[in-house]
Amino acid sequence: MQRLYDFLRRHPAWVDGFWAVVLFGISVMGGANLEEARGTELPALVVPVTLLLSLVVALRRRMPERMLVLAVVVGAAQLIADVATLPADFALLVIVYTVAATGARWASRLALTAGLCAAPLAQLRWPSQETGVAGNIALMILQSVPFALAWVLGDSIRTRRAYFAQLEERAARLEKEREAQAKVAVAAERARIARELHDVVAHNVSVMVVQADGAAYVLDAAPDQAKKALETISSTGRQALAEMRRLLGVLRTGEHQEGGEYVPQPDVRQIEDLVEQCRSSGLPVDFRVEGTPRPLPSGLELTAYRIVQEALTNTRKHGGPDVGASVRLVYFDDGLGLLVEDDGKGAPHELYEEGGFDGQGHGLIGMRERVGMVGGTLDAGPRPGGGFRISVLLPLKPAH
Repeated sequence: MQRLYDFLRRHPAWVDGFWAVVLFGISVMGGANLEEARGTELPALVVPVTLLLSLVVALRRRMPERMLVLAVVVGAAQLIADVATLPADFALLVIVYTVAATGARWASRLALTAGLCAAPLAQLRWPSQETGVAGNIALMILQSVPFALAWVLGDSIRTRRAYFAQLEERAARLEKEREAQAKVAVAAERARIARELHDVVAHNVSVMVVQADGAAYVLDAAPDQAKKALETISSTGRQALAEMRRLLGVLRTGEHQEGGEYVPQPDVRQIEDLVEQCRSSGLPVDFRVEGTPRPLPSGLELTAYRIVQEALTNTRKHGGPDVGASVRLVYFDDGLGLLVEDDGKGAPHELYEEGGFDGQGHGLIGMRERVGMVGGTLDAGPRPGGGFRISVLLPLKPAH
């Protein structure tokens, strides 16, 4: 039965053709029986009228408006030629429903008007002799009800289909919006990874370069210092590789490498290790913590760590010889403050181009993006008398 139902749904024209043949056969046999009962010949237009009304049923889905016009013309011809009602007139009821469900609006209104007029006109043309005027009026009303119900049913089907079409359109639009949001999220994640890689590579590679230069300088005179510098290069390189594996692992969704445990993201407590690493590379850094240290949101702690890392990297790259730096962490009740300063004598113009006050580079631009993501504020610029200052305030709750 399910296969038969699916077949009928896939071939509606065949179904309509089948019922058109059935309607034609019933009408022809009914007309023959009526002819025998009356003992008179039926009008010659009975067969053409039956054939045309059967055609209305057969083609109602393909061309509903044209079939409605054809049905109205055939009905008018019946009234004029005195061809009494036949079983084939059931096609008028079918086409009223079809046009109300799928036809144009003008055709739907015409179908309702023709359906409500068909029964009264037929009753007036062929009144019942056995009932009086009241009985004929009652028959008119009774016979008009099926046409009204057919139109109402078809119109409700039209409304329901329009509703479902609207739901499908809305679902498709929401799906497209979700895809767009997913693409935006992917782009934001890639931008975040790019900033992370920039911070990791810029800091750790600069440390390795400084240590390598120092090792080459004292290789013959102080082998122990050269060995210590090489060990620092090795540990710094391993740390950089571990962080890069963690970041690039985000791009490999669903893949798990052997021994691929990701390193936790840096937090505020690791700033002290970062400062020690800078000191071992030859950059004197004064580090102070004010207030009562306490756990902070992971995103805020990562932002603080990366800002200090980027600031010290810029100090090493642009501060010039004999540069010193200071890092100050201040725990407030409603946030965390950062102050990173240096007394470098290098050309500040280079720092601006690298850091991005003129819109170029990624240093200070990346800092501003990070601070903006957590709702904080950043103030960066030259210090009076030389050097550079970066002041950051990271609130516990982002500003709305």
